[in-house]
Amino acid sequence: MIVAVPVQARPAPQQSQEQKGDSTLDEAGKIAARPAHDVGIGNKKVPPVLQRAAAAPYSMRGTASCAQLSGGIAALNTALGPDFGEAVAVTGTKAGQIAKVAGETVVDTIIPFRGLVREVSGAAAAQRRMQAATYAGLARRGFLRGIARGKGCRV
Repeated sequence: MIVAVPVQARPAPQQSQEQKGDSTLDEAGKIAARPAHDVGIGNKKVPPVLQRAAAAPYSMRGTASCAQLSGGIAALNTALGPDFGEAVAVTGTKAGQIAKVAGETVVDTIIPFRGLVREVSGAAAAQRRMQAATYAGLARRGFLRGIARGKGCRV
């Protein structure tokens, strides 16, 4: 999945130890679930807003008013995360990032012939569908922002 990287990130507010622990547990859970994703058990469905974007990223449908444009952009933001240029809190530490990469590497080595398993199980195809829908969603969001700017809408 593509993650938007802001032009200028604001420093994250200080997190409590409990919030940091929750974040670490979330990451550990995601890493531990990778084998399930590899065999197609835990794959996410493509959100409907991204399915519509993939079907017609440059459709003029839903662009008649500023409210429609704003709603369309907000729906895409929910599915895609923040847009480029929007401030995003940067979280995590260098040690946490290293631990995450190390954990992913260990889990990835559990399944021999991981790439082949992903192709046979359909997990790779599901990931390609999600990526294509994500790219279409990014294009749609940019298109809607351009239409909004041309109409003088504040979005």
